[in-house]
Amino acid sequence: MKWFQKKQLTMLAQLFWVFFRIGPSTFGGGYAMMPSIEREVVDKKQWMEEKDLVDMVSLAGTAPGGVGVNAAAFVGFRKAGVSGAIAAVVGVTLPTFLIVIILSLFYLFFQDNPKVEAALKGVHSAVTALILLAAYRMAQTSVFDATTTSISIIALLVLLFGNISPLYVIVTGLLAGIILVKGKEWIGLKVRTEKAGMNKQKPELLYLEYYI
Repeated sequence: MKWFQKKQLTMLAQLFWVFFRIGPSTFGGGYAMMPSIEREVVDKKQWMEEKDLVDMVSLAGTAPGGVGVNAAAFVGFRKAGVSGAIAAVVGVTLPTFLIVIILSLFYLFFQDNPKVEAALKGVHSAVTALILLAAYRMAQTSVFDATTTSISIIALLVLLFGNISPLYVIVTGLLAGIILVKGKEWIGLKVRTEKAGMNKQKPELLYLEYYI
C-alpha cells in the first residue's frame, strides 16, 4: 500500500511539474501549447502515443473550456485518475495566472511604450507560427484519404467564408465522419480510421527546444 501511494504521489508530482513548465507557452491559446505537450507527453515521458494525442486534441477542442486545460485534464486523468487531472490542471494554470497578474501590473505603466508594443507584435507572430505548426502536425495524422481531406477543406472554407459558429462545424464533422464510416462498412468498402503505418514509424519531431 505504501509503495502504491508513493508511486501515485510521484506521478502526481511529475504531472504537475510537466504542465507547470508547459503553462507559460500558452500565449495565443491552447492550440499554441500542443507542440510543447507533444514534446513532453509523447516524446520525452512516453505517456501517450501520437495517434492518442490527435484524439486528445479533438476531445479537448470539442469539450467546454480552454483547449490547453482540457488537454492537461485528459492526460492527468489517464495517468492518475481524478487526482492526476487536478494536478495537471493546477500545474498548467498556475504559471499563466501568475504571469498574467505580473504583466497586467507592468502594462499599466508601460502600455504606451513603443518597445513594449513592438515586443507584443513579435509575440503575435510567434504565436501564429506555433498554431500553424500544431495544425500541420495534426493534419499529418488526421488527413489521410479523400474523405478526411474533403471534410477538412469544406470545414475550412465554411469557417473562413461562412457566418457559422465553429460548434456547428465540429458537430457536423462528427456526424459526417460517423455516417461516412458506417456507409462504407455497409456497402463493403475497406474502412481506415487512422493513417497507414502510424504505429510503425513515428515522424521526426520538428519542434525547437524551449527553456522555461
